[in-house]
Amino acid sequence: MAEGEDMQTFTSIMDALVRISTSMKNMEKELLCPVCQEMYKQPLVLPCTHNVCQACAREVLGQQGYMGHGGDPSSEPTSPASTPSTRSPRLSRRTLPKPDRLDRLLKSGFGTYPGRKRGALHPQVVMFPCPACQGDVELGERGLAGLFRNLTLERVVERYRQSVSVGGAILCQLCKPPPLEATKGCTECRATFCNECFKLFHPWGTQKAQHEPTLPTLSFRPKGLMCPDHKEEVTHYCKTCQRLVCQLCRVRRTHGGHKITPVLSAYQALKDKLTKSVTYILGNQDTVQTQICELEEAARHTEVSGQQAKEEVSQLVRGLGAVLEEKRVSLLQAIEECQQERLARLSAQIQEHRSLLDGSGLVGYAQEVLKETDQPCFVQAAKQLCNRISRAAEALQTFRPAASSSFRHCQLDVGREMKLLTELNFLQVPEAPVIDTQRTFAYDQIFLCWRLPPHSPPAWHYTVEFRRTDAPAQPGPARWQRREEVRGTSALLENPDTGSVYVLRVRGCNKAGYGEYSEDVHLHTPPAAVLHFFLDGRWGTSRERLAISKDQRAVRSVPGLPLLLAAERLLTGCHLSVDVVLGDVAVTQGRSYWACAVDPASYLVKVGVGLESKLQESFQGAPDVISPRYDPDSGHDSGAEDATVEASPPFAFLTIGMGKILLGSGASSNAGLTGRDGPAASCTVPLPPRLGICLDYERGRVSFLDAVSFRGLLECPLDCSGPVCPAFCFIGGGAVQLQEPVGTKPERKVTIGGFAKLD
Repeated sequence: MAEGEDMQTFTSIMDALVRISTSMKNMEKELLCPVCQEMYKQPLVLPCTHNVCQACAREVLGQQGYMGHGGDPSSEPTSPASTPSTRSPRLSRRTLPKPDRLDRLLKSGFGTYPGRKRGALHPQVVMFPCPACQGDVELGERGLAGLFRNLTLERVVERYRQSVSVGGAILCQLCKPPPLEATKGCTECRATFCNECFKLFHPWGTQKAQHEPTLPTLSFRPKGLMCPDHKEEVTHYCKTCQRLVCQLCRVRRTHGGHKITPVLSAYQALKDKLTKSVTYILGNQDTVQTQICELEEAARHTEVSGQQAKEEVSQLVRGLGAVLEEKRVSLLQAIEECQQERLARLSAQIQEHRSLLDGSGLVGYAQEVLKETDQPCFVQAAKQLCNRISRAAEALQTFRPAASSSFRHCQLDVGREMKLLTELNFLQVPEAPVIDTQRTFAYDQIFLCWRLPPHSPPAWHYTVEFRRTDAPAQPGPARWQRREEVRGTSALLENPDTGSVYVLRVRGCNKAGYGEYSEDVHLHTPPAAVLHFFLDGRWGTSRERLAISKDQRAVRSVPGLPLLLAAERLLTGCHLSVDVVLGDVAVTQGRSYWACAVDPASYLVKVGVGLESKLQESFQGAPDVISPRYDPDSGHDSGAEDATVEASPPFAFLTIGMGKILLGSGASSNAGLTGRDGPAASCTVPLPPRLGICLDYERGRVSFLDAVSFRGLLECPLDCSGPVCPAFCFIGGGAVQLQEPVGTKPERKVTIGGFAKLD
């Protein structure tokens, strides 16, 4: 039983040692100098927070051509124990300049000294190429002498060496070969000794006898971190420069106005932060392991996907090669057929010309026929022969080869194909689409339009994402609603919530994957359900001056003779007619919204609503007005009437003229700007591209809005004791265009006259 427990204990100890050894080996890469790839020896902290051995840093600066910036030469061991084995292997191959020469170099070009005029020569700024971040780091005028040693890193390296026994035992640096194992160390002498050598180099009665022995080590560090500028112990931390400073640095002009805290505060803050981060990581080891598994799976998937991609590319290139080979065979076949045809024609022509030679062929036969003396027989034989000879003689006079020997018509122009093959590359994902803000808007539905940048790879389809920004907050990241595989460059989002703000974005997709999202676009939806209606030309006054479009969604008023007479008799008084056109739908409940655009060049236009019965009465006896300033909204034309009438007016209109909106004082008692009591005097505001009208039938209120930004312009009371109709009034020339519905146009429904009718 005891033996089993001992074995279990031994196994646990071995497992712990294995884990410690593994963790230490994993930490070893953090302790290697990026220059010499060995354990750090007297590491210096660069301004970029990376570390490098002091000897390696000197060598790098020497290679860069900097002389006299290698720091304090006394930082290297100067005792007899400073053998090349204790230094960097690179230093053994390079002779360091002597201290007096360094002083001469410093006084000749850098810094100031007594007798030298300050500023006579611009100090040289030393740039150090950091091997870790691959960037040039500015070291200042003093070079490496202005850097701190990383004593903490030195301690970690020493503990690591002792834990894993790197390099074996520490040997005495003063023994003759073979050296004995060191038992003591001396910080003052910066060397390790065996017992005998320590007594020999620290004789009794001398100053060296006062040196306190320490444990043997390969790295001798000062007792505390000293300021490289003033050789004083650092006591504070400059948050502005992110640098440790001493008391002298603190009062110097260099750190004037900087935020400086005691080093204890910086120590506690950084330690708490580091402890918190390490605790969080150690407390989420399961998450780390899960992510490692995901990364390993991603690496395996990358290998498989990369191999598949290689095979696909090879197959496509082989396909291109097969097509080219097939095309090559067909082109060569065509050339071969043309060549054989030409050779046949030329061979026949050659045979014909050979028959014309003396004594052969046709000429020889003709010569024999000419020897015939029997005239009838000669005539009979020579008649056909004469035609053949004549054609042969004519062919000699107009000689031309039967076929061309050139094959220029078989030349190939492969410039375009070669360019395409040269530019053949992997398919790129589409670039981020650009939202067309001029064509994107929200009305009864949301219409989103976009386009790709000019040189973007094509997109096969798009993904549209949208969400409400004013929706109740839910835990976690914002959830987007998604419309997948949208064809074309526009999308229609149906049934949006009223009175909300939607944010939308788009991204393209092709075989290479999804591209970047477009910039977010925010759209305000109308505050109420959209009312669809048409303009009814059968109701209104002076219909001969009103031109309604065929789709009954636009109307234009053409100024007639009364306006011309008004211009002529302006000082003697005139009568102007008000031309009115109504919508073909009346509202009897709920909240409704519609929008329209008014031509900025209109002389005087009124947009609003009114009771159906009151509007019909006004049609039967439409009054003429004395001036274009007549305001038919609610009948309040004088201050006395405003004071006596308390009932809500039957009409509510917004007055527009010459590209301005008039917010008059007469309407201030019944209406005002949204969220205010109303303007104290008449004022004008610029006419927006579209006007919105929102009717709240139950509350008896009408709001006029900027239909683009949904900013409130005016809010008026309204008598809603009966059906209420949209109405538009014109005095002089003007035009109004109703906002087109985004979705399918509704059926035209007429309710004027107390009945409903479908056209």
